[in-house]
Amino acid sequence: MYWTLELASYLEDAPWPATRNELLDYAERTGAPIEVIENLRELPEDDTIYESMEDIWPDYPSRDEFLFEEEEE
Repeated sequence: MYWTLELASYLEDAPWPATRNELLDYAERTGAPIEVIENLRELPEDDTIYESMEDIWPDYPSRDEFLFEEEEE
């Protein structure tokens, strides 16, 4: 399983919290790329509830990591 920011963006509006099957359903209904669906299929087939993308991809960057502050001169 591999994730990129582009692939993860397809789950940004997913109905969190969600199970693997709910995320798969969402990805299929919204036309997510096959890579997203394949990644979700690699998740355990149980009733685990995923609260956010961080539960699926622990290295998912936070919004704070996208922002930067200008250095003071």
